[in-house]
Amino acid sequence: MKDVLRTSLEDALRRIRAPEDAVIAFERPRQAGHGDLTTNIAMVLAKRMGKPPRVLAGEIIAAWNLDRSFVRSIEVAGPGFINLSFTDRFYTAQLGTILEARERYGRTEGGVGKRVQVEFVSANPTGPLTVGHGRGAVFGDTVARLYEWTGHQVEREYYFNNAGRQMRILGDSVRLRYLDLLGEPVEFPADYYQGEYIRDIARHLVEEAGDGLRNEPAEGRFKEQAEREIFADIRATLGTLGVVFDTFFNENSLYVEGKVDEVVGLFREKDLAYDQDGATWFRLTALGQEKDKVIIKSGGEPTYRLPDIAYHREKYRRGFDLMVDIFGADHIATYPDVLAGIKALGYDPSKVRVLIHQFVTIVQNGEVVKMSTRKANFITLDELIDEVGADVVRYFFLMRTITSHLNFDLGLAKEESDENPVYYLQYAHARICAIFRKARERGVAYSSAGLDGGLLTQPEELALLKRLLEFPEVVSSCAETNEPHKLTEYLHGLAGEFHLFYHRHTVLSEDLPLTMARLGLCDATRTVLRNGLAVLGISSPEQM
Repeated sequence: MKDVLRTSLEDALRRIRAPEDAVIAFERPRQAGHGDLTTNIAMVLAKRMGKPPRVLAGEIIAAWNLDRSFVRSIEVAGPGFINLSFTDRFYTAQLGTILEARERYGRTEGGVGKRVQVEFVSANPTGPLTVGHGRGAVFGDTVARLYEWTGHQVEREYYFNNAGRQMRILGDSVRLRYLDLLGEPVEFPADYYQGEYIRDIARHLVEEAGDGLRNEPAEGRFKEQAEREIFADIRATLGTLGVVFDTFFNENSLYVEGKVDEVVGLFREKDLAYDQDGATWFRLTALGQEKDKVIIKSGGEPTYRLPDIAYHREKYRRGFDLMVDIFGADHIATYPDVLAGIKALGYDPSKVRVLIHQFVTIVQNGEVVKMSTRKANFITLDELIDEVGADVVRYFFLMRTITSHLNFDLGLAKEESDENPVYYLQYAHARICAIFRKARERGVAYSSAGLDGGLLTQPEELALLKRLLEFPEVVSSCAETNEPHKLTEYLHGLAGEFHLFYHRHTVLSEDLPLTMARLGLCDATRTVLRNGLAVLGISSPEQM
């Protein structure tokens, strides 16, 4: 709808010789009485064209060729807004657009030709994914889906490290549990990995090798087995949620290929790295920050900043137009150092978009739930999926902005009622499918071709149709702002409009043309619900 109006408005602006670089934007007025859409283009151009905004708005309207059978009114409002109201015929005429597009409805092409990399989860293979990882996984996958729906070429990437201190501790944790299972007395350090999954890995090694690994070093078979099994579990868990990655990038490759050393060398050339107290420092004060930071510790081990800067340098060199980094809240104070580093290397930091998600707490009856059966200090994502199902997990992780802490209400998630927002949406889709089954049973031969949308004149019918026509704009907006929670809000509102229509009007009546028109409206609603749920990575059951 906005695209059609934008094209015709561009023609009008050419007729009045307005600057061709003007950015045209349409919004929905905050007050319903101010029309269906409004544009501030006259106020944007007034100064450049040397005219009062209201005068210019009048000239634009006079030059704007609009189909008056579709536009009820167009008028100047306030300081120079142009408000448009559409006829019912305009809305009913759009019904065929939805039915013709089907699974393509909602897809746009604004991102065609642009490559986007979305990096998310990126947990090192030291243990099962927690619910916190799950929020990042679902959010990242949905952001990637939104970019795909807007025409972008998307690459999902998982960044991990299978080297370093934590992996050495992981290997030694398995080694000690292995010896423990063999009956040897061991002293298990408090900072080692305590979960039952460590004992499981050790047990598998006992089954495979017996006592033949008594003298094996921690970083040999023990670490390798732990990494292999944990990564297999991570990928299986993500697969349960429908999350599949295109690329797994190993941080260790940055060291093996000399990329980390290259960054240090470049910083030294720019006088942005110096040695002090046995450590190597990044001169962030020269870049406008309050204090310098260590990038290589006195013991020779890099801090996170250095490999992350090297990693992002490689992202730029791979040719992405946009790189989206999705981190947990523990990164909120640290990622600016990485952005400063890539800027210092001559790259445009605006091509990196950092999205931070807050923590998740599982609650039931207002109390925090301790769900873990692994006897570790975390709740596993697998346990949550087993408890409520993948669809519910995805939806609940998406229905709030990531900038707020999420209380995952376990009781609500298990409900099969309208109170559960996932059930509410899926039931709307299933109810529509049931209508079509009943129509077939009655011998009604529905076809979307040739139905008369003009018969849809009731307020509930028009309200539902107007909501359906918002879908492409909602998807585009969610992709642009990286806010999938707004899509959940839209779909919940759409389901509400449908249920209201269904309860007030009979779909299958003796009036065959009206029946066909209402079936078309139901068909379009089913299409948008299915497409919207697909963007969220959630199934659309036909029966419930």
